[in-house]
Amino acid sequence: MCRPVSDEEFLRKEIDAVEHQAAKRIDPGTGALTISIAVLALLVSLMLPWVGQHSGLRVVLGESAMFLPRLFSFFALGVGVLGSGVTLAVRRWGLAWVCSLGLFAGSIIGVLSIWTQQTTTSNKTIGPGPGIGLIIAVIAVVVLLVKWVKIAASRPPQL
Repeated sequence: MCRPVSDEEFLRKEIDAVEHQAAKRIDPGTGALTISIAVLALLVSLMLPWVGQHSGLRVVLGESAMFLPRLFSFFALGVGVLGSGVTLAVRRWGLAWVCSLGLFAGSIIGVLSIWTQQTTTSNKTIGPGPGIGLIIAVIAVVVLLVKWVKIAASRPPQL
């Protein structure tokens, strides 16, 4: 036979369930404003030149033959804009870590994108040089990386 559950046991189980759900959520606090501004900077950078006279939007659409800037644009839009928006909306720890890792990879690819636009071989310029939009986008991705790592790593230890 089942013994009846007392009110105290029922309340304890309910409180434990609420605590377990709350432990999975993040509270970005004022970091959400910084994340929003960095996402806005990423979106604005798409209108500015990235590679030569090609804007960031043209790089995303494949009008530029440069591989690394195009790969960076996918990381910046996919993880930086879309991932950050979804993570701020649902506020889950797991998504905060996904954003952190994706933005880490994106920041490395972004710095390499700038570097490949500046390097030369045998005094011949390989790339047309990084545009201001690409530089702004890389800075915005690095800012997003710092904020998401800070938020993801701030989870208190489970008891």
